Amino acid sequence: MSETQSVKVSNRYQIAIPSLARKQLGIEAGDRLLVDVQGDVIVLLPKPENYVTYMAGLHKEVWRNIEPIVYLNEERAAWNPSDEN
Repeated sequence: MSETQSVKVSNRYQIAIPSLARKQLGIEAGDRLLVDVQGDVIVLLPKPENYVTYMAGLHKEVWRNIEPIVYLNEERAAWNPSDEN
């Protein structure tokens, strides 16, 4: 969506999502949306049908160049009780 559009809140606190936004996101009648308030901004997101599938690969760039076994061993070592009393 290249331009900002406004919507009016009805007396029942409802809004209509503009056609362009619905088309771009593939939102259809009956779909559920997630509502997230971030400071003074309301963010609407299509609710995923399956959270596991939706989140698969999320932030994979964070794990680039990290060996899983080395990382796991470092984390386990950090949780070992120390000998200091």
